[in-house]
Amino acid sequence: MDKVLESRERILVCLSSSPSNQKVIDAAARMAEAFQASLSAIYVKPANYDSIPEPDKIRLQSNIRFAEQNGATIITIIGNNVPLQISEYAHISGTTKIVVGRSGARRQHFWSKASLTEQIILNAPDVDVYIIPDSSADIRQQNKKLDLKNQIRPTLRDSLLTLSLLAASTGVGLLFTLFGFSEANIITVFILGVLLVAVFTVSPIYSIASSLISVLLFNWFFIAPRFSFHTYEPEYAVTFGIMLISALITGTLANQLKESARQSSCEAFHAKVLFDTNQLLQKAECADDVIRITAQQVKTLLDRDVVVFPLTKNKELGNMMKPDISPDYYSKSGQDENESEIAEWVFINQTAAGAHTGNYKEAKSLYHPICINGYCYGVIAIYLHSESLESFEYSVFSSIIGECALALEGLRNAEEKKQAAIAMRNEQLRSNLLRSISHDIRTPLTSISGNASNLLKYYEQLDADTLKQIFTDIYDDAEWLISLVENLLSISRIENGQMDLHQSLEVVNDVIAEALRHIDKKSVRYHIIVQPSSDVLIARMDARLITQVLINLINNAIKNTRAGSEIRIRSEQADGFIYVHVEDNGPGIPDSMKPHIFEMFFTGQNDVSDGRRGTGLGLALCKSIVEAHGGTITLTDNDPSGCCFTFSLPVEEVTINE
Repeated sequence: MDKVLESRERILVCLSSSPSNQKVIDAAARMAEAFQASLSAIYVKPANYDSIPEPDKIRLQSNIRFAEQNGATIITIIGNNVPLQISEYAHISGTTKIVVGRSGARRQHFWSKASLTEQIILNAPDVDVYIIPDSSADIRQQNKKLDLKNQIRPTLRDSLLTLSLLAASTGVGLLFTLFGFSEANIITVFILGVLLVAVFTVSPIYSIASSLISVLLFNWFFIAPRFSFHTYEPEYAVTFGIMLISALITGTLANQLKESARQSSCEAFHAKVLFDTNQLLQKAECADDVIRITAQQVKTLLDRDVVVFPLTKNKELGNMMKPDISPDYYSKSGQDENESEIAEWVFINQTAAGAHTGNYKEAKSLYHPICINGYCYGVIAIYLHSESLESFEYSVFSSIIGECALALEGLRNAEEKKQAAIAMRNEQLRSNLLRSISHDIRTPLTSISGNASNLLKYYEQLDADTLKQIFTDIYDDAEWLISLVENLLSISRIENGQMDLHQSLEVVNDVIAEALRHIDKKSVRYHIIVQPSSDVLIARMDARLITQVLINLINNAIKNTRAGSEIRIRSEQADGFIYVHVEDNGPGIPDSMKPHIFEMFFTGQNDVSDGRRGTGLGLALCKSIVEAHGGTITLTDNDPSGCCFTFSLPVEEVTINE
């Protein structure tokens, strides 16, 4: 037991105030469930925790509660070296897997500090580290920071970096002056400095500011009179203008390249979501799976709450499904009061409505139909938080909805094909049944009709033996028809799923004796031997149906063997089942026919038939009845010749209270 505990997987998930941290926790919880591992969640509390913005603290507490709800043990460590402390705790606790979200911070240059995930991997090389990709929320929030905060409010890091690069450019320029380099070379140094500022800083404000400051520094240090902003040569005004324009162009191009890189990252993420959606939808087995996958992927793409109004079996819009909404969805008033009305309008008109559209534009959510080829499979609603989707986001979202509609269309077509195949099979069965019955009933009915006609015309002239033979033939033919009708009724009930088993505890030997009283009258010409078990065998069964199974098997042996053959019936108990064997020493069944012997309407060949062709229903019925009881029926060769049909029934233990 100790060895089992020692070898058990231990998973550690990193907590943070990131909006996508719940996605990381959820992935770790599912991994722990899959590996049957223990789950812990660690948060490294920094020394400046009190200075963290209040929204981040609230989000952190929400993430901690989410981890606890998923069965994680919470560990809090105080410190500032987050990757080192996580790695040390992993070694101490015997953690085998670390799950962490991909940090939004990236290395700006080769001498900058490695990212959180890189440092964890370096500090814990013997632990598997699983990195959960950023959600669109991280990308979008990062872009907002880049596009708003960092463009308006300077940061200490970028300010110091800008000043350092400008100071370095000035120092290099002074060094060039000592060696007698021309002013053109010094201008190139300053333009290079502006380019480096644009590359290594986040906001484009720094490249613009460094361009202006570079011109002033060049004028102050390198243009006579030095250490002033005056100049004796008017042509330097043109030089300053060209230098400023060159610096601005250089900085602008660098910022555009960075923006293009960010856009490429967003597009790659969107493409990955679309690709994953396609892969997941191909594996979906039902409409509910398709709806759930689509809702999850849309939420992954847009990081917004998603609800779905699916199509019901009655071809009407169903109640709202909430596959994966956030706990504060209703507290944020994300639900529209008239959402059912809007969804119904979208369903009928197959046109998007809701926020930022022409219809119901006051709504808080965007309602989009899931439709293809004029057939609507439901409506999906996205809470937009008073925002609108970007054109590229809307394009990818529309593609996901299109994939969803295609998947639902494929499932509907597959179901229609299945129903059509079932209908065709049933029609084929009915056709075969009518053809078989029309052929097989004709022989006994002709015999009954002929014998009845002879009795009507020649009754007075017939002797007692002839009359007895005629009555016997009429009786045998009527019994055969009754057996046929019984099998037909039973097969019909089984095919329609209407067979109700009325089970009770029965003694197997009694059921065999009852079956022998109802078998074919020709059995007197055969040697039927019953070998009961030495023990009393009791099974829970529907006695009427199991009796019918035995009648069919014994009559099948009589019909396919010559008069005087031996038919043996024996029973035994083994491995929790009661086995009943019906054996004959007839010619047997060819190997080519054995795989089809229990198929409906399969009759095979009968060299000893009495003129009546079998309907091929008896053995098929036996198989259905036995399997309904939880048993099996098989065909094997009898030694030295003949067939052995064996069916099993679960044994029933009987306790007698004295």
